[in-house]
Amino acid sequence: MASGTARRAEIQYEVPIASDRWVLDDDAERMPENPLQVAICDLLKLILTAWCNRRGADALVSGHIAVRWDPSHPRVGVEPDVYLVEPSPPLGLHDVSLRTWVAGHAPPRVAVEVVNDETADEDYYEQPQKYAASGTRELWIFDPLLCGPRGGEPYRLQVWRRGEREEFRRVYAGDGPARSDELSAWLVVTDGGLRLRLADRPDGTDLWPTPEEAARAGTRTRSGVGEFAYAPLGDILAEVERLRAELARLGR
Repeated sequence: MASGTARRAEIQYEVPIASDRWVLDDDAERMPENPLQVAICDLLKLILTAWCNRRGADALVSGHIAVRWDPSHPRVGVEPDVYLVEPSPPLGLHDVSLRTWVAGHAPPRVAVEVVNDETADEDYYEQPQKYAASGTRELWIFDPLLCGPRGGEPYRLQVWRRGEREEFRRVYAGDGPARSDELSAWLVVTDGGLRLRLADRPDGTDLWPTPEEAARAGTRTRSGVGEFAYAPLGDILAEVERLRAELARLGR
């Protein structure tokens, strides 16, 4: 598929409120994330947290919390790689699960799944059903290495969204950019397809910054250099390492 192209898909069918396949085994040994997944998720958490802080929102951004929605099947749930819930649950990060039938526990506004070889089939086929049942407002499925499902076409980015009648539809599948109506922003793929970021414009300009990027932008503006054009993550890390080396040299 050519860069920037997209295919629209609309799937409408009833999903169960609970399924034995969705039971969370709290005692099972968790499969560790690979370093790429960790980097993608950590970056998104920083960006989303900074956005919430700028708004002064009572919101929480984190990952791997158990989202549960059916009190008659309390072990059924889903665990987002990254999630944004608003308002924040009463105990914040000390809440070990979101039980949406409990006062103060809302389903995520946004959930993110990052695909790898081990989870591709589940992320493409099973996870949207869970999020449909859970009440999640918007789901982003990011497949940086185009692992794809067995027998299906891979997509770098998918967006699923809840409609006015509570239907849950896939509204985008392609290479990006894609619109997030929930956050009034554009999802853009950067760093050669290995990072997912948010921006005010579909061309990727006006990227939403991490706190570190925002601080650097403010420093450069105050020093008279001008507005900081947000660099790709690799350039930022390289600059950090250069500064560390310079500080070490000056210290000696």
